[in-house]
This record gives sequence, structure tokens and C-alpha cells, in this order.
Amino acid sequence: MNTLNDSAETAAAPLNDAVLAFDVGGTDMKVGLILGDVSQGEVDVRDLQRHPTPLDGARSGESVCARIAELTAEYRQSHPQLNISAVGVTVPGIVDEAAGVGVYSANLGWHDFPFAATLTQSLGLPVGFGHDVGMAGEAEFRLGAAVGRSDVLVLVIGTGIAAAVMCDGRRVAGGGYAGEIGHAMVPGPDGKLAIMESLGSAGAIARRYTQATGELVAGARDVLARAAAGDQAAKTVWKDAVDALAFGVAQCVSILGTETVVLGGGLSMAGAPLFDALAARVDELLTFHRRPEYLHAALGENAGLIGSALKARSMRAAENSPQPTVEPTVAQEPA
Repeated sequence: MNTLNDSAETAAAPLNDAVLAFDVGGTDMKVGLILGDVSQGEVDVRDLQRHPTPLDGARSGESVCARIAELTAEYRQSHPQLNISAVGVTVPGIVDEAAGVGVYSANLGWHDFPFAATLTQSLGLPVGFGHDVGMAGEAEFRLGAAVGRSDVLVLVIGTGIAAAVMCDGRRVAGGGYAGEIGHAMVPGPDGKLAIMESLGSAGAIARRYTQATGELVAGARDVLARAAAGDQAAKTVWKDAVDALAFGVAQCVSILGTETVVLGGGLSMAGAPLFDALAARVDELLTFHRRPEYLHAALGENAGLIGSALKARSMRAAENSPQPTVEPTVAQEPA
């Protein structure tokens, strides 16, 4: 259960009302029913499933939409007591949320694919469409770790790195390009510029350690454990990762006034060794700026689904809200 301070529209929804939310990834897609408890103002994730993402090269957009339509029909059949009144979909890559278009995904293969229009036509339901990390960040901002904050960086560190950026209480979209912090340039250990996620992501930490030592490791946390045990190569790789992450965070603090950093993704599970090291290095990089507070993401792996459902609910509310009437203007005859 996750507390929902969403809107009066949610509170007014019937008890059997549900949103079907999809979180599409490069390997699999998660899907689950999101129900609102109107008496407690909560959301409940039910019947969570994982299915392989149907990749089909340049036609992956069509294949994903067809699979979403199939699964929607299956959920309706499996849960006849529920009214699925909207669908939420999140995808990776560059996303134009306002237009409902997946602009580009190198891993999944689509380019300028009209997800929202395609799904609205096939499902006959309101469709909330958004970026996967952006929607997860929105959920953390509205329901999770960052509730009550205004200027927030939700930084998800996994195989790659991505972020959701909140300024003055609103998420920055940037036409779909905001939040690609993993591809920002940072100073590298050799004095040259490098892409942040090539140093600071969990995948990069494991890969760089293996390159340095020839030893395979289970993952980034294995490298961290070796660093704590005194392994010099692991210490160097870990320091490079923290330096890269800290540079990006410090830039956000300096440019955007970020006051809260929410850390999510697999690397965030390292806990204090990451949080403390990052805070200390960011502190060294700042001058008069306020120091951000560091929080662990609260909604876990379902944050994207919950954010997707929030977007779908807002779309449904917009469609159901009465449109303002405009009184006709009567021309005045000249006196």
C-alpha cells in the first residue's frame, strides 16, 4: 500500500475502479492493476505480472501496443468485478509525453512511434503515456520519498543512469530530453571528459573492475565489498564512480537549486557507503550553495507502475471533467 494524496478525482472513483499500468523495459514489461482505496486515500498494486517485451526491430512499437491490448483483454477477463477505466504506459528512451510519442529508443528500436494514439484507438480508454524514469520520479515526488519537497533530483542508478528533475514543484520535461543525466559529460580519471554512466553506473563499476584486474565480479556491490576489504583496484573504481555521480549532483544543485536527492536503482541498495561518500564529495564541490538531503527511494520497483497509473488517472480526470461553457459575445450596436 502506498499513500495517495493525489486528487479529489481519485477519492470520487468507485471502489471497483482500477487502472491497468504497464512499465515497458528492454527485456520485460511489468503490468499490474492499481486500485484506489477511497476511504484511506491509498493505492493498491494487484496481480503484478512480468512478460517478455516483444521486440521486433523497427516494428517494436506496434508489437508492444499489440501485446498491451492482449494483456488488457486478459486482465478484464480475469477480473470481471473491476472496471478498468484507464491504462498507463511507461517506456524508456526519449519520450514526448505531451504528444504521446516514443521519439527514440536505441535498445527497443522505435522512432517517432505514436503510442498514445495507437493505444487509445485499440483500447477505447484514456491512456496516460510517459517516460519510465520520469514517471517513477513523479511517483516518488507525489507519493514517496520526496513528498513535500519542491526541488528534487530522483537519480536512478542501475545498469545505466537516468533521472527525473523537479523544479519549483513541477517535473521538467524538456520535450522529452530532460533527465538524461547519465549521458552528461563529467571529468574522468584520466583528465578527459567521460559520459557519467560510463563511470558511475552499476554496470560500469563491475565492468571497469574486471578490465583493471581480469577478475569477474557479481556486480557493483561486489566491487564495493572488495574496496571495503582494502582492494586497491576496487577502491579506485569506486572513487571514480562516486566522483562522477557527485559532479552531476553538484551541477544540479548549482544550476537548479536541487534541495533533495532521491537515490533509486540497484546501486542505491549499497546504502550508507554510497550515500555518505556521495554527500561528502558533493560537499567538496560546492561553495555557498545549500547542501542537499539524500533520501532512499521509497516505492521500490513498482514506482514506474504507480507513476504510470497517476498519469492515466490524470488523463481520465481531464476527459471526464466538464468543459467550461463560453457565452457568445453579442455585438453592441453603435449609439
